[in-house]
Parts: sequence; structure tokens; C-alpha cells
Amino acid sequence: MHNWFALLLEQIAATSLLQWVAAVLGIAEVLLARKNNIWLYPTGIVSVLLSIYLLLDVQLYAESALNVYYLVMSIYGWVYWAKKRDKIDIKVSYSNYREWIVSLGITILGGIFLTILLKKYTTSNVPIWDAWVSSTAWAGMWLLARRKIENWVFLNISNLFAIPLLFYKKLPLFAGLTIFLFIVACFGFFDWRKIYKQQIKKTVQA
Repeated sequence: MHNWFALLLEQIAATSLLQWVAAVLGIAEVLLARKNNIWLYPTGIVSVLLSIYLLLDVQLYAESALNVYYLVMSIYGWVYWAKKRDKIDIKVSYSNYREWIVSLGITILGGIFLTILLKKYTTSNVPIWDAWVSSTAWAGMWLLARRKIENWVFLNISNLFAIPLLFYKKLPLFAGLTIFLFIVACFGFFDWRKIYKQQIKKTVQA
């Protein structure tokens, strides 16, 4: 335990300024999102751009590709919000059989596909690990878009494997940010279950 803590302190001491900035902006983005503040998007865009550079530098190619998706979604969200378009109210619900099959398909087939790409076309020394973190996150984001409660499960599986991977790649602040996101996702799961129960209650009363 002492050796692990000493290693953590050593990694933090060696952390670059860019990683500090990316991590701080990542935390700011999450807090702004909780406040429903539009500044979450420009903050997130800068954080993601820095993250892509830092992840490429340590050969986490699938994680970098995942952040490119975050970048696209951040730009889309910023434009969408700025135009103040009416949003379709999609109720929170549990995944049905088809959605479970799609989610597992994204995770398994996506993981295999990414692993093959990483092994064949990159110098990654953790292709399976990197691919698994990204494929589970892709499945989670697909479920999130459909407002399915299980999105939090897939996202936290991704977070759980990403934490030791980021420590291994000597990105302790990113690992710390992922721990923070893991905790937020845990609360998100229970919050969405509560919302679902409230929806059922209103339907019954109606």
C-alpha cells in the first residue's frame, strides 16, 4: 500500500501542466453540466482537445478516438443549445431485449474491431484494455441518448477499467477525474431509477 501511494505521489509530481489544465477543465465541465450552464460546452471542448493530444502521446488510441466523439457531441450540443431549439421529451426507462442485444453487440463486436485495429495499425501496448474501455463507453453513450437507465452501468464499467489503465499510463489526474465521473455515474443511476418510479406513479395516477 505504501509503495502504491509513493508511486501515486511520484506520478502527480511529474504531471505536466497540460494534464492539470485538462483535468481541471474536465471537472469544471461536469459541475457546469449539473448547473445546466451553457459554458459547459466551450469548457469541455478545450478539455477534450487537450485530452486527445495527451492520450495520443501515451498511445491510448481508442481512448483518443472516443474523445473525438466527445468533441463532436460537444460542438453539436453547443450549437443546439445556442439556437434554443425545442427538445423532445423522452422518458427515462429500462432497456428492452433488443436494446440489450444492441448494447452488448456494440461492446463485444466494437471491442474486437478496435482491438484488431490497434494491434494491426498502432503501436499500442494495451490494445485489448484500451479497446474494452472505449467499446463499453460507446454502448453507454448509445443508451444515454435513448435515456435508458442501464447507460450508467456501461459507462461505469468503462470508468472502472479506465482508472487503472490511466494510472498505468502515468496520467494520474485523468485517473482522478475518472474516479470522480465514476461517483457521479453512481448517483446518476439511482437518480434515474427515482425518476422512472416517479413517471410510473404519475402514469398510474393519471
